[in-house]
Amino acid sequence: MNLPCPFRSLLLLWFGATAVTALASGAAPDRERPNILFLLSDDHSYPYLGCYGNPDVRTPNLDRLAAEGMRFDRMFVGCPQCVPSRATLMTGRSAVAVRMVRFTSPLPADLAALPDLLRDKGGYFTGVGGRSYHLDGPPTKGKGIGVAPVMGEIMDRHGLRTFANRVDYVEKGGGMKDFGGKLAAFLDATPKDKPWFFWLGFSDPHHVWETKGPRGLSDPAKLTLPPHFPDLPGVRGDLARYLAEVEHLDGDVQDVLDMLKSRGFAENTLVVFMGDNGMAMPHGKGSLFDPGIAVPLLVRWPGVVKPGGTTMQLISGEDFAPTMLEAAGLTPPKEMSGVSFLKLLRGEPFTGRKYIFAERGPHGGDGGMKPDILASTFDLARCVRSDGFKLIYNCTPHQAVAPVDSQRDPGWQEIRAAGAAGTLAEPFVKAYFTVPRSTFELYDLTADPGELHNLSGDPNYKDIEWELKRALTEKMVLEWDFLPTPLR
Repeated sequence: MNLPCPFRSLLLLWFGATAVTALASGAAPDRERPNILFLLSDDHSYPYLGCYGNPDVRTPNLDRLAAEGMRFDRMFVGCPQCVPSRATLMTGRSAVAVRMVRFTSPLPADLAALPDLLRDKGGYFTGVGGRSYHLDGPPTKGKGIGVAPVMGEIMDRHGLRTFANRVDYVEKGGGMKDFGGKLAAFLDATPKDKPWFFWLGFSDPHHVWETKGPRGLSDPAKLTLPPHFPDLPGVRGDLARYLAEVEHLDGDVQDVLDMLKSRGFAENTLVVFMGDNGMAMPHGKGSLFDPGIAVPLLVRWPGVVKPGGTTMQLISGEDFAPTMLEAAGLTPPKEMSGVSFLKLLRGEPFTGRKYIFAERGPHGGDGGMKPDILASTFDLARCVRSDGFKLIYNCTPHQAVAPVDSQRDPGWQEIRAAGAAGTLAEPFVKAYFTVPRSTFELYDLTADPGELHNLSGDPNYKDIEWELKRALTEKMVLEWDFLPTPLR
């Protein structure tokens, strides 16, 4: 089309002004900004999806999501507990760095987080729904001198609950059902001219394990136990109930993806599926062993992420926020310690991490410093993990070990009974009933994937232990960690 010269000039001026406006706001043009759907399961350990080759769980919908995108085999959250882990995911920094080690802390209002950065810098419409986001401190419940009403009153009086101000949409109620409907309600509220970010949390497979997928309960006797579980009927039964919840989750996720497609958003939405921390069984949730911090991560982004890809790169929970910001065309704040893996998603040359780090602090209502307090309630620990080795640094090793949430379940009760009767194998006795625990634990993850044989102090691994202590010391110094460093 041949336009008169004045019209061509005006058109060029208009395009130039539009580009300048986009650059000034830090946002990429709309055609380059995907919608972002963040699906977060609860207490979900790697490798409990079919796509990871686990023979005992059937998750055809999540397996298909993995086949349509990229599967991550080494994703590690920043903490084996929901509140600090979510803080890390949203801020691109560790829970230590953002003052969220205590389970009952609210996310500080002065810290930028993913939803408000997408909204304020990128023009996104942002929302959260499903299971609680866990970032506004404990709810105010009744009156009295207990920790919940006292802390809740303090939060309210000082205006410390600010997470709802970071998003445009917060689901009110709705329970843990009709997850497709939750997405639909958010989309109904979303302006038609804006890209969007929606964080949808699931309850499965959080303890108590009560839901089941289409198959019902698997035969516990036929399950393959990981090396850190003693072979006891109660342990098998607990695992069977856990896997049934994972299979129930698979159906809920598909309902969401079906709604996404029916609304016409499947092709221009970056879908991320991830677990928030590990399973509530021994060696899992609340511990810095891999089952506590290693979670599934699947990413589908049509036209960008090549279908069927897998990666063994070390990925941290700190890396999620900067990656999503870069995908939206924004520059992550320099305060974020996370490493964006956008290049990895795009199939471009990518230099990943040498180490990932995780921390452990108080759990639940903090619990107070009681003489008989268990490590499941209060524990201060840090870890650093490389490709092949892990160092755990226990700063409060005198509490007895116990799993978070499932202490009364048959599995742990039978483990305790076997320990008391002297019938438990020695590696499990050392792992679960040694008090005090070693200040340092070093594991060869290739030879000992169950993390049962502590190599700390072994002269054959002196150089590796020093390397990991040095790396952890640097992390703690840079983040003003309140604990003493491992090197002194």
